[in-house]
Amino acid sequence: MQSVLITGAHGFLGRYTALRFKMNGYHVIGMGLGSWENEKPSDFGIDDWRESDITLEALSVISREIEGIVHCAGSGSVAFSFENPGMDFSQNVQTELAALEFIRLSGSPMKFIYPSSAAVYGLQDDRELYVTDVPHPVSPYGYHKLIAEHLCESYAANFKVHASVIRFFSIYGEGLRKLLLWDACRKFDGPGDTLMFFGTGNETRDWIHASDAAGLIFTIFQKSEGYSLYNGGSGTRHSIMDVITLCGKALKSDKKVVFNGVQKQGDPKHYWADMSPARSIGWENTVSFGDGLERYIRWFREKA
Repeated sequence: MQSVLITGAHGFLGRYTALRFKMNGYHVIGMGLGSWENEKPSDFGIDDWRESDITLEALSVISREIEGIVHCAGSGSVAFSFENPGMDFSQNVQTELAALEFIRLSGSPMKFIYPSSAAVYGLQDDRELYVTDVPHPVSPYGYHKLIAEHLCESYAANFKVHASVIRFFSIYGEGLRKLLLWDACRKFDGPGDTLMFFGTGNETRDWIHASDAAGLIFTIFQKSEGYSLYNGGSGTRHSIMDVITLCGKALKSDKKVVFNGVQKQGDPKHYWADMSPARSIGWENTVSFGDGLERYIRWFREKA
């Protein structure tokens, strides 16, 4: 049985990714931090859970032969990167470097998948973003993700590591307890007749369901060699105003929605992914945003 290591397997994307590999017959080793509380690692396809920081020392004790590493560990917050840039660098760059060094020192042809972020693109017009576009990050988080991408490229060029980068856009899905959908659902479900949100409502985002994100990771893991770079979205965009309105309708709320016109620091107005590189290797998204939002709302009502 083939084995894979997923760092950050306790996190949102890590769980979906672990389950995808398990469904495809892999022995899944999970490493990272987090309390499972009333859940079990095996609920998410994890056969061997190792609670640890992602360091070269921790990785070096893995004795089982693995086909590769999916590095889902790291910080995922732009706001956190402004408040704690050093810690954000450590979580997003130094943990990745440890994983790449582990592969280099092993001397085996392991694959490495790095979930990066559309934050590397920075401020862009309302147009499809291509992996060939010049990055212009506007937050420490975006810069750190870009540094991590360059490390992947360097290890591929200099040490023959099969390293693939996926610039994910807005990942959502059942189990996500943060960001816009979670915030909107809680506000509609909470007190008050008027709900305030940041921005103008005209900002756009490209949403990808976590199951499709995990499917993209698995497809790239199977098919890519050397250094490769992909976007991770759906190829369609929706305005923030439309998304919040859909949430309100699904929750049967007549509360008034207003926007304060204030743009969050490091938060670009538009994100929209060109998905042709991913589709060229056979990946297609399977969950439309309408269906995915319906599933999220149903989960929110039952579990939140």
